[in-house]
Amino acid sequence: MSGTPLSPATPRAWTGYIIPVLFLAAVTANVAGLVVHLGQAAEPAHLAAVVFAVANLVWVGLETPVTFRRPSAPPREVATLLFYGGARVAVIAAAFLGPFPWQRLTPLAVLPALLFVAGVALRQIAMRTLGQFYSHHVIRRDDHVIVRTGPYRVVRHPAYAGMLLGHTGLVLFFLNPFSVALLVVLVLAIARRIHVEERELLAIPAYRDYATGHPRLVPGLW
Repeated sequence: MSGTPLSPATPRAWTGYIIPVLFLAAVTANVAGLVVHLGQAAEPAHLAAVVFAVANLVWVGLETPVTFRRPSAPPREVATLLFYGGARVAVIAAAFLGPFPWQRLTPLAVLPALLFVAGVALRQIAMRTLGQFYSHHVIRRDDHVIVRTGPYRVVRHPAYAGMLLGHTGLVLFFLNPFSVALLVVLVLAIARRIHVEERELLAIPAYRDYATGHPRLVPGLW
């Protein structure tokens, strides 16, 4: 994937529908799962699933202002947005609508819940730390500033780390083969997305210096 910007007409054509369509698909899958588990909410395990579904909808809602914010520069590419956005929707659908693993609720359910909350919190902190520089699109701004505060003191892409941690918690609670396989796809999609983003960011000398001392997602691993 080259770093050449899309033609001026392209972001105003079909690419402008990518995020709204992905958003609608995620909400639809989430609401469908909520309805399914509400029908059996008399059982504690399914009631916990309802709470998870509501919590995930809240997560989606928290990101809505950024999701529908117009990019401040033309997107550099859209393929990775489709890949990782689609994978995220697929994980949600497989988790909420796939085979439900719990016959009864046990203390083991606390761990996925904690991972989910920690992931959402990390992602929200990372997005707010970047502020106006955060975007769902791969863009390059003339006034780009390298942020080194908050979770960016530890890793270069804490928002993606939070997304993966949150979805790992979701998959561990709604554990089924489909959601596990799609979580692996999401990991690959985010790794690809980071690779494309960094081809743009490494053109900024200050980012190259920052990258030498900070891992991408997991300290000591990558």
